[in-house]
Amino acid sequence: MSEAITRVGGMSVARADRRLLLVHAHPDDETIGTGATMARYAAEGAQVTLVTCTQGEMGEILVPELAHLAPDRDDALGPHRAGELATAMAHLGVTDFRFLGGPGRYRDSGMVWGEQGRRAQAPESVDPRSFWAADLREAADPLVAVIREVRPQVLVTYDENGNYGHPDHIQAHRVATYAAALAAVPSYRRDLGEAWDIAKIYWTAMPRSVVQRSIDAMRERGAEGFDGVESADDLGFVVDDADVAAIIDGSDHLDAKVAAMRAHATQIDVNGPFFALSDNVGQAIWGQEHFRLARGAQGPVDPDTGVESDLFAGVTL
Repeated sequence: MSEAITRVGGMSVARADRRLLLVHAHPDDETIGTGATMARYAAEGAQVTLVTCTQGEMGEILVPELAHLAPDRDDALGPHRAGELATAMAHLGVTDFRFLGGPGRYRDSGMVWGEQGRRAQAPESVDPRSFWAADLREAADPLVAVIREVRPQVLVTYDENGNYGHPDHIQAHRVATYAAALAAVPSYRRDLGEAWDIAKIYWTAMPRSVVQRSIDAMRERGAEGFDGVESADDLGFVVDDADVAAIIDGSDHLDAKVAAMRAHATQIDVNGPFFALSDNVGQAIWGQEHFRLARGAQGPVDPDTGVESDLFAGVTL
């Protein structure tokens, strides 16, 4: 791996040839959806930077002895989950991880389930400190600074629905999208660093066929998962297989992903090949992770899958 030293905003920054930035909503989201990808690129020497938008203060707690951390008691879950995140990143080999605007700048907004119980939505009222209530430009500016410092060629975040509707996931999508646009404008906030245009932006994705195979496998084994649903279409967060632009095979790093998931003990109960989240939705642990291309040109594809096998495919390094 070759590195270059550049000066951005008065700071000297060592930059790997390949630089990947991920924007996630809460601690644990990064590992569940992109943990294998992060571990693979970190192991290959790429610069992997994670920005987490909240500390996840409103998460339910799976560990009974830590119930006192809940927001209606000690309200100390956020710093605890920040510690879980640090442990998880050590397992994934990621050394550059940050909270948007600093730890505790934006609070977890919480969520409720919609009428069908398959999609999340914002509560009727949210804390004014919550990420959902944040001014979009104000929240984007600290991310603009990170983009201009790290200068990633690839950005990964959620789709416009936040995958399953959580307000913080939707806001993460909005902030990441806006920050990427603002960071590329030379005349915008010169004090935040030299302009940088991100070559490719991806959204995380769960393909219908992959989710359905996992559901069928659980049913055949007599296991309950995915909240007991029988069809992937009932979940509300699957995408058409044809929409998937990249499949990253991180199977060699699956152990690291599982270890990172175990680190998020307040939120994830890892049990065999499947896991349960604190919101009681069961999911599978995948070593292959899927992405939709939201911006940039598709690079060379794998002849076996017909999609990219590298998020940096076609990027000039």
